[in-house]
Amino acid sequence: MFGKTYSAKPADITKKWVLIDATGLVVGRLASLVAMRLRGKHKPTFTPHMDDGDNIIIINAEKVVFTGRKRDQKVYYHHTGYPGGIKERTAKFILDGRFPERVLEKAVERMVPRGPLGRKQMGNLRVYKGAEHPHAAQQPETLDVASLNVKNSRIA
Repeated sequence: MFGKTYSAKPADITKKWVLIDATGLVVGRLASLVAMRLRGKHKPTFTPHMDDGDNIIIINAEKVVFTGRKRDQKVYYHHTGYPGGIKERTAKFILDGRFPERVLEKAVERMVPRGPLGRKQMGNLRVYKGAEHPHAAQQPETLDVASLNVKNSRIA
């Protein structure tokens, strides 16, 4: 009467390489789509305890946009480990700095489950600030995120 629950085995898993150009895309919307694809939730073969998500390459990470006044008002905190050692940086400071790709990495990281599997899945994400990437040999297929929803892109 009832079918058996499908559970993917390591031999069944096929990973694709996906290239996303982040120019003009809204950070949170892009991050949620990337987190879903890293986990493999877009596939009918999704298995919660297996890493069956895609390998994702994001280029032009410094050209992402925030909606509203988040670029100036959004604050990222970290703690040094010393008493009173809380530090803060605005999104604008990070995006204009040396490693603007960290904004996108943090956004995705905070949408992927914490734990050994989540950390492994984050290893399948590569973010680059320029238009160049060293993964041409993998022949990644391009995913046009802006065309999926009108709200995904914003003219800066």
